[in-house]
Amino acid sequence: MAVSKVHASATEALAGLLRDGMLILSGGFGLCGIPSALIEAIRESGVTNLTVVSNNAGIDGVGLGVLLETKQVKRMVSSYVGENKLFMQQFLAGELEIEFNPQGTLAERIRAGGAGVPAFFTRTGYGTAVAEGKETREFDGHWYVMERGIVGDLAIVHAWKGDTEGNLIYRKTARNFNPIMATAAHAVVAEVEELHEPGSFDPDHIVTPGIYVQRIVKLDKIDKRIEQRTTRKRAA
Repeated sequence: MAVSKVHASATEALAGLLRDGMLILSGGFGLCGIPSALIEAIRESGVTNLTVVSNNAGIDGVGLGVLLETKQVKRMVSSYVGENKLFMQQFLAGELEIEFNPQGTLAERIRAGGAGVPAFFTRTGYGTAVAEGKETREFDGHWYVMERGIVGDLAIVHAWKGDTEGNLIYRKTARNFNPIMATAAHAVVAEVEELHEPGSFDPDHIVTPGIYVQRIVKLDKIDKRIEQRTTRKRAA
């Protein structure tokens, strides 16, 4: 009899997968498509010395920002952290290690990890601090930096729709780091806004096939926040 991938809560979905010192891939872009419920469950678990790969670190008190508050994160691998004051404070105080990546390089490192590619060469970052300590090589008259693929112990992702077999569909901006992260970890846990029965989706619409996903949790509530609200006065 097949074991169900569906779990009643984020805490239950992560049971037995978390440990100190692990490498976690966390999906999302800004505050869009972040696996908030799974991040909260990680905080409640108390695991520490985490290395977290994410485009950004949320904002103060939201997203990965809650793990910074409890100092459960030892090292961040990111491309943008400008919205988080606590992140900056911990970095300047020597409490948090940071590996900055150009955004495209970070995405390709994750994609490469999921595709079984251990390393690749890119022109991005050559001659800058990004290339320090890395192998460089010349191809066709241009210099390139070697970047390693990333494979996590765990990936946590947020999807718009999922079925009980783990097939996932993402919505708009959430379809950025989530799909590639779902291919690049030894275990993948997805939180979904809607949960459907198998066969409900047009196969052409499925972005992440269920073979990649081990566990799923349906969200009871969805908290979608705006990272920066920009407004203008109405015309008279």
